[in-house]
Amino acid sequence: METPAVHQFFFYLMVILLTSRLFAEVFARLKSPPVVGELLAGVLLGPSLLGWLEADQVIKLLAEIGIILLLFEVGLETDIRQLVKTGFQSLFVAVSGFILPFVFGFLLSRNLFQLSLLESLFIGGALTATSIGITIRVLTDLQRQNSPEAHVVLGAAVIDDVLGVILLAMLYEFSQAGEVNLGNAGRVMSFIAVFFLLAPVFAKLISLIIRKFDRVSQTDGLIPTTIVSLVLFFAWLAHAMGAPELLGGFAAGLALSRRFFMPFGLALRTDPDFAGRIENQMRPIIQLFVPIFFVMVGLSLNLRVIDWTSPFIWSFSLSLFVIAVLGKLLGALLLRGPWPARFAIGIAMIPRGEVGLIFAELGRVSAILNNELYAALIIVIALTTLLAPILLRSLYRRIPLAIL
Repeated sequence: METPAVHQFFFYLMVILLTSRLFAEVFARLKSPPVVGELLAGVLLGPSLLGWLEADQVIKLLAEIGIILLLFEVGLETDIRQLVKTGFQSLFVAVSGFILPFVFGFLLSRNLFQLSLLESLFIGGALTATSIGITIRVLTDLQRQNSPEAHVVLGAAVIDDVLGVILLAMLYEFSQAGEVNLGNAGRVMSFIAVFFLLAPVFAKLISLIIRKFDRVSQTDGLIPTTIVSLVLFFAWLAHAMGAPELLGGFAAGLALSRRFFMPFGLALRTDPDFAGRIENQMRPIIQLFVPIFFVMVGLSLNLRVIDWTSPFIWSFSLSLFVIAVLGKLLGALLLRGPWPARFAIGIAMIPRGEVGLIFAELGRVSAILNNELYAALIIVIALTTLLAPILLRSLYRRIPLAIL
């Protein structure tokens, strides 16, 4: 016989899934990023507005699975070869778009708003992210996904993903220790290096075994069952090595990508058909769990306890938003080529989306960010996510033939 608590949880989970889907659909039809709709679904259901739900331990665990699967998807869609094609331009855009927002965010928080060292590091870290999925969706809608500037953005996103995950691992270590310790940071970097070298090879070898068994399996569902198990194992292994679980999901996705290669990759040749089957069969599972994470971010935000009459929340949010935009634009504007193409590249790197939310959520869970700082970050992430599609559409309507 079911207990009332279990029965109630089933109802809450149903509400989360349906509300997130409804809001995502509405935002998609409004030509806006669906992730913002899922975030607002959590704000609506949580203490900020209706107060119907709260992020209990079970929902948090489901959201944690959602984060790991989200990073798995990021790794799965990472195109290493794209980096080779675009070369220096992608490298310059990625590194400048990573360093400048981090430095601007850190200095603003530390020097102007007198925040602590850890708070400033988390805020700067959250501004480094780029949600390439949102940008690619807009470029595809505009039929510019194969343009030269799109290739530069895709290549830059590969580097951004790797740098962002490494920075996330470092901030995770600092949050666990409660202080910035360079000795521990060096240890974590060593573990990350070993993990990134060995994990993809291990995952690729396991994928060969999975592919062989899939050919002779007499039951359905072998691929999603074994791949989810592999992702969860890598998440556990990453944590055991002193890195965040997210790193395991990213490494597994990177290794199983149809576009992944290594210097000794001839012995681990990728089967594009099998990689495609992994993507197709994992997509429904990812689409089930990932919205739970975004809704939980909204549930964790209590806008009622924030003093909206305080000058801090407005000045801090506005300042962060300005440097979040400028930090991504400046690097792209220093490239060679037509101005419209450089603007398009810079704008395409602006949206923080789901990646920025992961940074913010880690800061909140670690008790580094209070509710006001967390709310300010969420506002900035939402605004940058909404701004980029609008600016890109406007730019391409005025200059449809912008090329690099």
